[in-house]
Amino acid sequence: MGMKAENVGLTGPKLVTAEQMRRVDELSIEVHDIPGHELMDRAGARVVEQISARWSGLEGLRIVVVCGKGNNGGDGLVVARLLRQSGVDVVTYLLEPESCFGTDARIHAQRLRDAGIETQLVQSPAELELATHDLIVDAILGTGIRGSARPREAAFIEVLNLSGLPIVAIDLPSGLDADTGVIDGAAIKASLTVTFDLPKIAHLFYPARELCGALALTEIGFPAAALDACPSNTHLLTSEQVGGALPRRSAIAHKGTCGSVGVIAGSAGMTGAAALAAQAALRAGAGRVRVGCPCSLHDILEVKVTEAMTHCLPEVRRRRCLALRGLGETLDLVGTCDAIAIGPGLGRHHETMELVRRVLQSPDLPPVVVDADALYALGQSPGVLKTLGTPVVLTPHVGEMARLSGITTQLINQEPMHVARRVAKDSGAVVLLKGAPTVIADPTGTVFVSPTGNAGMASAGAGDVLAGVIAALLAQGSPALEAASLGAYLHGLSGDLGRDELGEWGLTATDIVTHLPHSFLETRRVSVRAD
Repeated sequence: MGMKAENVGLTGPKLVTAEQMRRVDELSIEVHDIPGHELMDRAGARVVEQISARWSGLEGLRIVVVCGKGNNGGDGLVVARLLRQSGVDVVTYLLEPESCFGTDARIHAQRLRDAGIETQLVQSPAELELATHDLIVDAILGTGIRGSARPREAAFIEVLNLSGLPIVAIDLPSGLDADTGVIDGAAIKASLTVTFDLPKIAHLFYPARELCGALALTEIGFPAAALDACPSNTHLLTSEQVGGALPRRSAIAHKGTCGSVGVIAGSAGMTGAAALAAQAALRAGAGRVRVGCPCSLHDILEVKVTEAMTHCLPEVRRRRCLALRGLGETLDLVGTCDAIAIGPGLGRHHETMELVRRVLQSPDLPPVVVDADALYALGQSPGVLKTLGTPVVLTPHVGEMARLSGITTQLINQEPMHVARRVAKDSGAVVLLKGAPTVIADPTGTVFVSPTGNAGMASAGAGDVLAGVIAALLAQGSPALEAASLGAYLHGLSGDLGRDELGEWGLTATDIVTHLPHSFLETRRVSVRAD
């Protein structure tokens, strides 16, 4: 309908399994000739940098480093040496004799001795002296663990957790399985986790995510060819990538060239849903927003959405919800738009549901976000969307996904990426599965994971805001997977900014709308700095 905004494409760090990460290590060492002990050196340096950044320098800190026998322990030995060389009071405990360590870790054990730094071999947790220290570095277990920690390691983990000291985990809190969000036994509860180049599934998915604390994704210089050889089509969204993919406006832009959004929404008692979606679309950059609502709610909605245009649509008598006889007028409204959001607050009257189905079957349908009650209209047959010749984004929460897919909520929570991929393939649509974290999948199997958002966003209307943001991005020319991914990240970041200002307890959907422009600004600034 108008000049579309420029897009530069969306990428992000791959989200990998432990085996995929092991392969990156292997290629870096065996093919690209980077010694394993050098990778340990780099990893240890990144950990020390992050400790210094988080605790405002190293001066005066007293730190305990607890090392297992694997590569993670080797990283810990490097951390101990670099901290001591920086003047930090460090005590280094080994859970196994040095002879049990791998070749690369033994190199760093020798470097500790050459620097005059002693280590202490401990047989039981009772030998740990923690009370006089400020911080613990966890280097017991890395990403190679499968299942739960062994009893002896679990005993050390429990004592470290009970110390009350902040813990910095190297790569992954000890005891967590890198490939799942499940906690199976004792695991370190970290204040900070420092990982390297590629995040793992346990870093992002609950309940394991909660044990990671703040996550610092750092680079230790794995060769690009080694990273590229890792066959993952799952990516983590970052501020740098999101900011770089935001729609750009021409200097001569006007409202007709910035995208027109249609919002088909609202019923008795739920005008707020329509208003929130419309306001979010405007805050997300749409040049024009048109809201179609039941006639008897029209005057109320005009007061709620000052900057949007409202359209009175036929309604079911005495039910104040959209009527099937209004199909022609609804399609006329849809035909004026570059993208639409349909579903917020519509209600589930059978006429309204049939109206939704017929709108979605329109041959002239623009890109569409199917949300809330409109998802209910699809029943358990999202495959009907495959016949549409337009981009479609579905935005279910777990309960709605269960109805769409026929999969239990328990299984969806256990395997959100798998379920999102399956429904995307079955429907031919981009699927945004709301949650912590939010997962976005397309029919090819590509997945993006958004790390933003917080528990304060568990508030009525937050999903309506997300639908409006995605519709605005679609209207500005973003492809469906990109629009959904950007929308999820920006929506969550807006909630995070609102939480930082107001706290979680009183955060409302309106607060998320208010902070949307700030989330756009923040990601753009980060992207420019990265460039």
